[in-house]
Amino acid sequence: MNWIEIFRSGISTGTVLLIAAIGEIITERSGIQNLGVEGMMLLGAMAGFKIAHQTGNVWLGLLAAIAAGGFLSLAHAVVTIHFQADQTVSGLSLTFLGTGLALVLGDGLTGKVSPVIPSASIPLLSKIPFLGQVAFANHNLLVYFGYLLVPLVWYYINKTRPGLHLRSVGENPAAADTLGVNIYRTRYLYTFIGGCFSGLAGAAISVAIAPGWYSNLTVNGQGWIAVALVIFAHWNPWRAAIGGYLFGVLRRFTLDLQGPRLLFGLANPFFHNTNLVFFLQMAPYILTIIALIWGSSAARKKRIGSPAALGVPYQRGERGL
Repeated sequence: MNWIEIFRSGISTGTVLLIAAIGEIITERSGIQNLGVEGMMLLGAMAGFKIAHQTGNVWLGLLAAIAAGGFLSLAHAVVTIHFQADQTVSGLSLTFLGTGLALVLGDGLTGKVSPVIPSASIPLLSKIPFLGQVAFANHNLLVYFGYLLVPLVWYYINKTRPGLHLRSVGENPAAADTLGVNIYRTRYLYTFIGGCFSGLAGAAISVAIAPGWYSNLTVNGQGWIAVALVIFAHWNPWRAAIGGYLFGVLRRFTLDLQGPRLLFGLANPFFHNTNLVFFLQMAPYILTIIALIWGSSAARKKRIGSPAALGVPYQRGERGL
């Protein structure tokens, strides 16, 4: 096995989950739960690839993906904020809507090619033994964007006044309202931003990680894994990064275990064993469930919970939570 390649690939794949999870963290911090990440990712993947293919400009493709995810999330915002519908039902419906739109609008794109996000190495850092080769050598630019995104979002949420307003709306919207924070506008804004990140995460697949378009691009559960990572991360961007990269590494590791050779060049006695292959494909998701249970248990012990107003519609004049 090539451990450098396993970790490199894990970071690249984990970036998709990281971007989507960051978007969901921002949305849920405002008190809105959006389970439509999978649908927004798929629509973003289709829009990014389609526009990049038609224009020959991958950056326009990324903008299209961001807009597609953002505008789809507004449907969820209208239903849950304005009409105060059940957020779980609306989010699930959004997944079906996004999937359907992507399949219809992406018809005819299978087998087409488009420009891809360029790759680069970070000078000096890429020369560090092992770590440099894993984290800073020949990655697509979205990987480095992910590195910057985590500290920036953490700082914004925890150290700025708009971040304080975001947290207050998610924890006690009635109290925030009395201080002059516009609850509805804040929730609309961060639901839209979360959707933009989901669309970008989808495009990261179709124009960077695995360039191309096919109908089940993100239906294999990456959107749901991103939602699970939010809970595992306790709504903390740093923990979301750890979880995203770890899942990416596990996913690549299980793929390598299906090869004809194991460690130290030894023959793999389970090569071509269908039952083992199915188990190995399940392994990252099983470990994700275990990590989710462990993370939830740790959160209870430390009395760390979800935003207090998460999933609760707000009506002005009602008592605070």
